[in-house]
Amino acid sequence: MSHADFAKRVDALFSEFSGPEMPGAVVAVTENGREIFANAYGLANINDDVPMGRKTIMRIGSQSKQFTVLLVLMLEAEGKLNLEDEVQKHLPYVPRFEYPLTLRQLASNTSGYRDYMEVMVFSGLSWFAPSDRQTIREIIARQDELDFKPGSAMIYSNSGFFMLYEIIEQIEGATFNEVLRNRVTGPLGMYDTSLMVRDGSVMKRLAAHYTKRAEGWAHLGWGIEEDGGGGIVSTLDDMVIWQQNLINPKIGTAEMYERMATPCVFDNGATGFYGLGLVTDVYRGRRAVGHGGGVAGGKSQSMRFVDHGLGIVIIANNDQIAAFKVARRIADIYFGTTAPAQLELAPGHYRQEGGPDVFEIVVKNGVPTFLSSSGVTGFDFAHPGGAKPERGITDLVLSPRPDGKLDGMFCGAPRVYAPLAADGKAAVPLAGRYANKAQGLEVEIEGDSQRGIFRLRSDLGAMNAPIVAADSDLWFLLQPETDLPWRATLNVIVDGFELNTDWVKNLRFTRA
Repeated sequence: MSHADFAKRVDALFSEFSGPEMPGAVVAVTENGREIFANAYGLANINDDVPMGRKTIMRIGSQSKQFTVLLVLMLEAEGKLNLEDEVQKHLPYVPRFEYPLTLRQLASNTSGYRDYMEVMVFSGLSWFAPSDRQTIREIIARQDELDFKPGSAMIYSNSGFFMLYEIIEQIEGATFNEVLRNRVTGPLGMYDTSLMVRDGSVMKRLAAHYTKRAEGWAHLGWGIEEDGGGGIVSTLDDMVIWQQNLINPKIGTAEMYERMATPCVFDNGATGFYGLGLVTDVYRGRRAVGHGGGVAGGKSQSMRFVDHGLGIVIIANNDQIAAFKVARRIADIYFGTTAPAQLELAPGHYRQEGGPDVFEIVVKNGVPTFLSSSGVTGFDFAHPGGAKPERGITDLVLSPRPDGKLDGMFCGAPRVYAPLAADGKAAVPLAGRYANKAQGLEVEIEGDSQRGIFRLRSDLGAMNAPIVAADSDLWFLLQPETDLPWRATLNVIVDGFELNTDWVKNLRFTRA
């Protein structure tokens, strides 16, 4: 394929951002360390008509996690901590549970700690409302249960990386930004890469970040105080430097980056895909290492096909681009691969037999898509064993059965998902008062056996949302102001219900 043809096809992937008054993205593609394509699309600031560029500063979201883990490994190499340390050795406010929890489990998302951002929502505190670091500590300290036994599964948890961030600052006696600059970004010449604690900060060449509303594009900013799990800002030039450092280290060591990219192994002996701040997956037979990010008004992705010399970096100042999916489409263009045959996945809601998980399959224009509490995505039908939701952080693979159910494999453990009837009706209304006393949460529900109103109150905030029955003992908590038709499930138990999302499991409320 000619360079011109490659460039034309990559440009087409970003065509929606080529019009006037559009936010945009930047992309770079390297081959064995040599840049073979780069371009910028759209505007860094729509109000002032500022074009996007290589040195536009944008949030990279959870790509921050790889920097946090590298700093932890550097401290370990100096004997200042050990990945096998129990968390409470460094952070006494973190609650102890039945099983010991280690720094390694924090860095690999296998600790079972509930994601503090999800818990924040279900404590009535919006991500867009102002909050501070102490609020995050208190949310973590109040947790009364884990999502799962540590080491038995992988569920994304920003809580783990917040704790690592706190430990880095505590050990070094300096801010995360100072440690990052002294140890990583300064020596590499990544002068535009730093931790930006607050949306709304003032910084030269900083892009505005946008979300799509019915009336058009709007600025979007969280009220959360950001940390080493998702708060770093950077540029295309800097992230290309970083990607090259992962290949030929100037700071850190090859052994450190190998450890970061080595997938976790679960208690059942199965190998996952999340390592220590880096993700290693196999896409159409080729090993890919990287990480993505999603924040208020921004998406990013870094992906290296380590055995084939291909590197891809994408940063966007809007939340409409599916950066992980687009990076894979760039790889398809480069390698000349075509779309595999689709599996026949029938539309509808599916519920895990004997477990809390629920998802929906929606077929549009003949193409199945996957919908769960954390968003909508397509499928990778070329994944070994079945169809895998095409998002950067998931360990679920599905395949259809003759009886209409779906076989699933989650973190190496087999599951079965059964379709839910379209006209679900609860056995009895969920109306009443409920509480989770450990976390200071109170809920009042009004309604009948098909619909109701869920009203939550806590010392952090409040949330009102409609609920609809999905099964005799299952309700959907709706979120009508977004593109997600439901935000959580309420699983009825003997003395109340348990709230579940992709990242929070078994948040129990008992009748008050």
